[in-house]
Amino acid sequence: MSIVLPASFHHISTPWRALTAWFARAPIDDPVDRRNAPMLQVLLLLLAFTPPLMWLYRIFGADVPWRPGETASLVISIAISAFALFDLWLVRRGRFQGAVRLLMVVLAVATLLGYLGSGFGASRYEQPIQAAWLIIAGLVIGRRALWLMYGWMVLAFAAGGVVDLRAADNVDPAMVMAVDCIIAALIFLFIAIVVDRTVTALRESLQAATLRGDELDRSNERLQAEIIERERVQEQLIHAQKVEAVGRLAAGVAHDFNHLLGLIVGHASRGRRNDADPASMDKALSGVEAAARRAGAISQKLLNFSRLDVASPEIFDTGQALRDMQPMLRQLFDPTVAIRIAVPDQPQPVRFDRAQFDLMILNIAANANQAMPDGGVFEVELHPPAEGRLALDLRDSGHGMDEATRARVFEAFFTTRPPGQGTGLGLAVVHDLIADAGGRIVIDSVRGAGTTVRMELPLVA
Repeated sequence: MSIVLPASFHHISTPWRALTAWFARAPIDDPVDRRNAPMLQVLLLLLAFTPPLMWLYRIFGADVPWRPGETASLVISIAISAFALFDLWLVRRGRFQGAVRLLMVVLAVATLLGYLGSGFGASRYEQPIQAAWLIIAGLVIGRRALWLMYGWMVLAFAAGGVVDLRAADNVDPAMVMAVDCIIAALIFLFIAIVVDRTVTALRESLQAATLRGDELDRSNERLQAEIIERERVQEQLIHAQKVEAVGRLAAGVAHDFNHLLGLIVGHASRGRRNDADPASMDKALSGVEAAARRAGAISQKLLNFSRLDVASPEIFDTGQALRDMQPMLRQLFDPTVAIRIAVPDQPQPVRFDRAQFDLMILNIAANANQAMPDGGVFEVELHPPAEGRLALDLRDSGHGMDEATRARVFEAFFTTRPPGQGTGLGLAVVHDLIADAGGRIVIDSVRGAGTTVRMELPLVA
């Protein structure tokens, strides 16, 4: 149900919002003083206009004869109202604390002079305003100013009571006046205690909130440092895994390089035997150049893969990436292991670091190779996309895992390999990389029936 406000309400609220904004625009630097400034400006305006209105009522509306001393109170009250306007001007100039302290001094002196001039009874009309001064002293300046102002008010009450006692004709009115002075002092004491306790509670709450904020800032700094350290350690960990994967590829790379060196030597020997035939020489040199370029490409790919570098995600087709990895997989597996790669024709783009993607495949392939010491089949199957995600299955026909091992495969430093043959970090790194990319990894394995690792990653347009 919606509430429709009358048009007159908007006419009223707009000037009020403008006045509130005007109060808040005082150029004050301290945040606490800036919060107190609107309240103080309202009180200064009340102090500037309320006493004159009350005296106008006293002069023209109250059916009470004018008493001796009220003229002095009137002059002092009007002077205080004029000073309140001057103090408001100081606040608008940004001199908040100076304006408040000067206001308290002037009010204290004026209060004492008023009670000395007109007595306690003639100053009762101003006691509600004088109570507001206690509140200002406690809220804006502090406890010390609050109790100093209260003591000064009691002194003014006593001075006014003495003036009234001297002017009294008999004892009864004098006793009544003394009791009134004591009651007023007790009322102001009650107000001072309430303000003191409230301000103390507020300041303690503010201090506790400030301490909590500082502690949160320190915790945030520690958290940021831990995040940076975690990222640094993760980068080093990934680099270590790359180096380990390159080490596993070394045997296959050495075989390829020996084959390429054999081609180079063969083409060079053929060219030397046919040095009189330019066509044969050119063909031999072309063969040497082709073999050298292939060797350079292999070494460059390994260097690029193993370098320590900051992750740089890019969009690439996972199917093409798996096809490009087929020679590296062939170098990684034993000759007795058959490799089958099945990828769909349509592109399946993901946003991922390409070197880290290769690292994940090589880590899982290395584990599969160890699980098939007597040979077997390693299958890579990229399924058609579904619900905005791609699914990649890496399957081996090895000895599989039991339930206890499968439950711990993603734990850092957990490995079933003999000492010196594995760090136990491969699958932990794979799990973290996929989780950071918004995907997930699941392992399905049965003892004696092989292992299937499914990786799911979000597709990109």
